[in-house]
Amino acid sequence: MSPKMTPMSAVDHAWLRMDTPQNHMVICGVWMLDRPVSISRLRHTIEERFLCFDRFRQRVVEVGERAYWQDDPLFDLDNHLHQIALPGKADKAELQNLASDLNSTSLDFRQPLWQMHYIDNYEGGSALLIRVHHCIADGISLVRVMLSLTDKTPEPKLSKVVSKRHSKPRKRSAIQQLLHRTVDNLQTATSQGKLFIQSVREEPNYPFKLASTASAVALDLVKLGLAPIEPKTGLKEPLCGRKQVAWADPLELADVKACAKALGGTINDALLCTVTGALQRLFAAHQEAIPECGIRVAVPFNLRPLDQPIETLGNKFGLVLVTLPVEVQDPIMCFRQVQENMNRLKRSYQAQVTYSLLDLFGRGPDVIERRALDLLSNKASAVLTNVPGPKDALYLAGSKLTQPMFWVPQSGNIGIGMSILSYDGTVQFGITVDKAIHAEPDAVMAYFRQSFEALSHAALAGRPDALARKAG
Repeated sequence: MSPKMTPMSAVDHAWLRMDTPQNHMVICGVWMLDRPVSISRLRHTIEERFLCFDRFRQRVVEVGERAYWQDDPLFDLDNHLHQIALPGKADKAELQNLASDLNSTSLDFRQPLWQMHYIDNYEGGSALLIRVHHCIADGISLVRVMLSLTDKTPEPKLSKVVSKRHSKPRKRSAIQQLLHRTVDNLQTATSQGKLFIQSVREEPNYPFKLASTASAVALDLVKLGLAPIEPKTGLKEPLCGRKQVAWADPLELADVKACAKALGGTINDALLCTVTGALQRLFAAHQEAIPECGIRVAVPFNLRPLDQPIETLGNKFGLVLVTLPVEVQDPIMCFRQVQENMNRLKRSYQAQVTYSLLDLFGRGPDVIERRALDLLSNKASAVLTNVPGPKDALYLAGSKLTQPMFWVPQSGNIGIGMSILSYDGTVQFGITVDKAIHAEPDAVMAYFRQSFEALSHAALAGRPDALARKAG
């Protein structure tokens, strides 16, 4: 008797079908640890805290145009957790090469779509490289799941995650399911009707605001479809599928906060401006003309409440197209333009529109989804994600996590992914680049720091007290 199959959600199915030989839909992360970890202790931690989520024991089964989750009857942790060592000096260059190799390869679709590589003897400590297919989870939920492996002290507490595998609801009969859905629909309709009547009583203009919102959503959909194709630059080349990754030395979060505060903006504004400056330096290094209309990056926008526990995985986010004003050379003017662009997007419904489109694509034929995604990927030069991480240092199986990094996958013909992650009072920045694109990852990392230093200096130039604190 074959294991039961559970239908995959339409949005997760859309991410599954985005996988191509040039762009594997795999989220990749690296954790640098200050000391070696006992492999048996690591296995026990994974079994208690990671495998309690059913998805990590399930494989994907495709039947026609539909996809399902099915318990892997031959599941073995040894197929997913590998212990390896780096060659040579076992330093940052070797670890980046390993991450590049793994980022360039697909996962085995005959098994649950994740892997971990425990790396011995990395710079006197160790490292853990994690790969999870995007159809399992989005970046926000995956980061939270991975952080559930950690503790705030070196001593583990393996009871912090409650197993989801033994709390499945009792199976209903077909008639019970039909009655349950009918009652749910009636309750939903009744509650929505009461809410609408209450809103009209409290605010007579509510129906007009509702109609205005629907119009705004429709307008954002039209704007997304009519957005021009990205200008031809060195960032948009035919992809070969071979990836190169790198990460920068972290910035101090306090410095980023001081810079943003001096300019009257947010940390996100300052970081996006920093990314813009790094790309300006990349164009200049290649003596390439900078597009006069800027370039766009696709930025994931979380639609999942951050204050709720992770009960289920899956994808719950939309994408927004953010224009980076690479044509504006002055750091302060560039910051103001980034700030204005972000404020405009915050008032839009673009994230909800793209999420709905992914839901629609996941329900339709594969050929329609690929054509639609090709159209959308022509409207961005890169993917950029910014994920808030823990404020304090964490420990994995007794070893301190000194620096975490992750990379987002790219879809269609996009060949650059940039990732920002805050952790323990620092800001981490990483990049993955298709080898066909002439952008050396380590050089871009250097441009990132130079760009932030230029912005910070310009922001604090009129504040001697802030400069004195920074110098001290």
